[in-house]
Amino acid sequence: MTAGTAGPAAREASASWQALGTGVQVVVTDAMQLTAARGMLEADLADVDLACSRFRPDSEIVTLDRSLAGAGGAGDGPAAEPVEVSPLLAEAVAVALRAARLTDGDVDPTVGAAMNSVGYDRDFSLVQPEGPAVKLTVRAVPGWRQVEFDEQARLLRVPPGIRLDLGATAKAWAADRSAARIAAGLGCGALVSLGGDIAVSGQPPAGGWRVRVQDISGRPEDPPAGPSAVVAIHAGGLATSSTAARRWRRGGDVLHHILDPRTGLPAAPVWRTVSVAAASCTDANIASTAAIIRGRAAPAWLTGLGLPARLVDEAGRVRTVGGWPAETGSTS
Repeated sequence: MTAGTAGPAAREASASWQALGTGVQVVVTDAMQLTAARGMLEADLADVDLACSRFRPDSEIVTLDRSLAGAGGAGDGPAAEPVEVSPLLAEAVAVALRAARLTDGDVDPTVGAAMNSVGYDRDFSLVQPEGPAVKLTVRAVPGWRQVEFDEQARLLRVPPGIRLDLGATAKAWAADRSAARIAAGLGCGALVSLGGDIAVSGQPPAGGWRVRVQDISGRPEDPPAGPSAVVAIHAGGLATSSTAARRWRRGGDVLHHILDPRTGLPAAPVWRTVSVAAASCTDANIASTAAIIRGRAAPAWLTGLGLPARLVDEAGRVRTVGGWPAETGSTS
C-alpha cells in the first residue's frame, strides 16, 4: 500500500479479507460474502477507471477533453457548448469541485496541465524515476471556479486551456462508493482499501475496524518499520496523503504528485505524510491532501476542523492533533 497506511492491522475472526492487487483490499465481516464482495469491487474500480482515468485513451474524461479541444473548449478558441457527461463522471466531477470549495482551492481539479508539465503525464508505473531537467515555471492553475457544471443536468463546460485531473479525490470517492455498495448489497460490514484511502460501511467487527498507520509502506501482515499507530474505525474513513510514495527526479529536482494550485508546482516539503480520519474517506482525503499543501498551517487548520490527524515531517518527526492515538516505536 502507499506510504502512510499499512492497512487492516489484524484479521479478526469475524472478518475475512482478500487483496486484489498492490494496495487494493476488500474486507467483509461475513466470510461467505468475500467472493461476491471482490467481484463488486473489481467491477466498481473498472467503471471508475473507464470514466475518470486521464491515462487511458478510451476513458470518458479523455474523450471529453478531445471533444472540447476540437470544439475550441480546451484550446485557444471560444469556449465550447456544455457537454452532457455520464452519471458516474458527473458524480466524480461534483466531488472534485466540492473539494475545491471546502479547501478554498487547495485541492483543485484544474491541475491537469500542470501535472503534465512536471512529468506526471502517464500512469505512475510508467513514469521514469530519473530523467533530464525540466523547466519548472511558477504559474497558478486556471482555477476550479472557471469550470461550469450543472450537476442536475450533468452538463459540463470546461474553458480554454483547462485539463481536468480528478486524481486528488477519485480514489477516496471510489472507496466510499464501493464500501457502501458492498455493505448494502451483501448485508455485512465492509472495508475497502485503495492505497492510502480506507472506507468502511455497514456493521463493523467488535471493537471496530483496526487499521495500522505508519510512515513507511508495508504489508499488513509484517511488523511495522518505524513509528506506527493502530486506530479503530467504526464508520466513515481514513486517508493518507504522501509526497514520499510518488516521487521522481528531473535533473536536480525531486518532484511529487501533490501540486500547489497557486504555483502549479509540487507542494513545499513540510509534511511527507498526513493521515486524517473523517466521516467519509472522501472528506478524510480532501483534508489530508489540503494539509500537505498548507504546510506549517496544517495542524491548526485540522484542529479547527476537529479532525483527528497524524502528520509526519520530512525529518520523520510525528505530530498528532484532534485526539489521534499515541505512537508506538521510535520517532527518531
